[in-house]
Amino acid sequence: MLIAQLTDPHIRAKGERAYGIVDTATHLAAAVDFIAANLAHIDALMITGDLVDFGEPEEYAHFLEIVAPLAMPLLPIPGNHDRREAFADAVRKWVQLPGSGHLSFVRDVGPLRLVMLDSTVPGKPHGLMCADRLSWLDRALSAAADRPTIVALHHPPFVTGIQHMDVQNCGNADGLAEVLTNHPQVLTVVAGHVHRSVFTSFCGRPASIAPSPAHAVSLALCPDAPPTFHLEPPGLHLHRWQPDATQPFGRFVTHVVPIGTFPGPHPFFDASGKLIG
Repeated sequence: MLIAQLTDPHIRAKGERAYGIVDTATHLAAAVDFIAANLAHIDALMITGDLVDFGEPEEYAHFLEIVAPLAMPLLPIPGNHDRREAFADAVRKWVQLPGSGHLSFVRDVGPLRLVMLDSTVPGKPHGLMCADRLSWLDRALSAAADRPTIVALHHPPFVTGIQHMDVQNCGNADGLAEVLTNHPQVLTVVAGHVHRSVFTSFCGRPASIAPSPAHAVSLALCPDAPPTFHLEPPGLHLHRWQPDATQPFGRFVTHVVPIGTFPGPHPFFDASGKLIG
């Protein structure tokens, strides 16, 4: 099973650039072209929040126009830049969402369960795992205890060392860890929000943050560093799951995939099988 993760495209109304610099629409269009050309065989595409920049209906219309060529299942959750009502109106054609409250949902893709967890607090930059969400998550996981599972949310439940982002990550991470500890079928926790590829562990299992297809939050690990961004190479994450007799719920591997066209493929060996010198 191959599950791609795209996050934080931050689409604005047509003709507008994020922060006056970043042409996020062109970046997302390039990502869509890349996925369609190179990853058309994937089983689903998770979009882990901040689909748009200000949560306006015209931004969502622009987003939908850009991603229209993608044929695989699209599984979006909101980020702090999204507005729940407009977000829900835009994505209901892809997923079944609750009529009120947090917009979490579950999608079974082959043998995998993808738990798409809404971590947003309306009007706030940070996330939160409240009692209602944790109870919902526990029920979603208990309903399929035998299925290998990915839990996806926008706000990472761990610190990265980038201080201005860490202060707006997912609150009550301890509560989230307590729930996940009771469900060994959860193989990994994946997030967005930080606009960088980051890997760590959370409650004893792998956890990661995917990069943005547009701008990257600057890798500034000094506590007093100002909030800035760089125009680094865009990317996404590709998550691969396969059965493994040595692991009760199979094996999960994440690849960092740069978006673009690069020279290659070039062979290592010639026609006779000899290593090319």
